[in-house]
Amino acid sequence: MIYLNQLGIICATGNSRHEVRQRIFESAQSGITPTDRHSPGRTLPLGCVEGPLPAVDHLPLRERSRNNQLALAALAQIRAEVDAAIARFGADRVGIVIGTSTSGIAESEAALHEHAVSGMLPGHYHYGQQELGSPATMLALELGTGGPAYVHSTACASSGKAMASAARLLNMGICDAVVAGGVDSLCAFTVAGFAALESVSEARCNPLSANRKGINIGEGAALFLMTREPAAVSLRGWGESSDAHHMSAPEPSGKGASIAIEKALARAGIDPAQIDYINLHGTATPQNDAMESRAVHALFGSSVAVSSTKAFTGHALGAAGAIEAALCWLAMQDDNSEGLLPPHLWDGVPDPALPQLNAVAPGTHLGRPLAWAMSNSFAFGGANAALVFGRG
Repeated sequence: MIYLNQLGIICATGNSRHEVRQRIFESAQSGITPTDRHSPGRTLPLGCVEGPLPAVDHLPLRERSRNNQLALAALAQIRAEVDAAIARFGADRVGIVIGTSTSGIAESEAALHEHAVSGMLPGHYHYGQQELGSPATMLALELGTGGPAYVHSTACASSGKAMASAARLLNMGICDAVVAGGVDSLCAFTVAGFAALESVSEARCNPLSANRKGINIGEGAALFLMTREPAAVSLRGWGESSDAHHMSAPEPSGKGASIAIEKALARAGIDPAQIDYINLHGTATPQNDAMESRAVHALFGSSVAVSSTKAFTGHALGAAGAIEAALCWLAMQDDNSEGLLPPHLWDGVPDPALPQLNAVAPGTHLGRPLAWAMSNSFAFGGANAALVFGRG
């Protein structure tokens, strides 16, 4: 059995487990704010992390990026437990698997802007800062680990796939502990890219609504310490698939998503009816929500509780799967004995063209501990991942 022993999280709704839980579960407070910070001349709602981040001056120049600062902020929350695992198992038995899509692209943007002005790249810039493997390399350096350290970069499915990979490392006996999750930072490149696809919303995203108009991009990090040592929450199943349908659009019927979900349920050894709650990918784009609604309704019907939490955090791209897994983890802890669920923020106007799902209203709880949860991640290129979490 694979367990999620500890969690560190930072995102637009909070810089700690306590803040995230309070603002999402208890006060239903969105972290989306309007800004032109990453889109000069155009104000857009984004999920920005505010406040100071850990210093990176002690790292090699190539590992100094805001993306890695976010990863260090999440790591700081579980550093004592990770260090204890390294001492217990040995540095070569601890792995690192991270999902990201941006890495240090923001640093390259700033450097190229300076180059355009002065004709020179700044001395504090290193091309390696945008290397996609940087978060894993940095964490291995920071922790002194010698086990496998690598990154998945499969767009919005990156950190869901990273957690599945971590589970495989543990099951194969290659590692005794893995630091796994995802990190992504906001930058003009991704905002402009999604804007060019006409996928960004001018208002807070509105998943499942007839009035949905696109995503709000966000940033953040969530890191888990994963081992075979018992904990309150286990990763019981994972499934992956590839649509091979289109570069950016999902397969409309949801066939690829359904394959990933069915694989995750089969690995967990449970029926769809046993799932208590589904954290939807729920980007609020017309195509994603339509595809996911069809897939979820076909497999689970209309009664299972569902929510998209991207109206709280923004769509953190490569970190989204880990952040949303973290919300499932928080909901499954012992101190949530009534099964309070992450709510679905929207205008309450369902799309009549889609199968209707049971969207979680603020304050909704099961009246008992949450036993089984699932989190979906669906990405460009048809990369799909589904994770099933069990209590204990």
